[in-house]
Amino acid sequence: MAVLNLVQLPKGKKAKILSVEAKGEMNRRIRDMGLIPGSSVSVVGRAPLRDPIAVRLSGVTISLRNSEAHYIKVEEL
Repeated sequence: MAVLNLVQLPKGKKAKILSVEAKGEMNRRIRDMGLIPGSSVSVVGRAPLRDPIAVRLSGVTISLRNSEAHYIKVEEL
């Protein structure tokens, strides 16, 4: 499977998080939301202007800006 960043994952597709490449405070914030390597995630919606995106993770839906989602590398399942 191809490695994508979370922004590129099509709506409705599931993926496994491979890495979070953000630095500093943004890295901590992303990980605090539960977006950690090995987790399963799916894109469930996008705003009309494609930013932010809604992702489902462990039964919870969270919203991420594209600038944050860009740092999350995933492998489509």
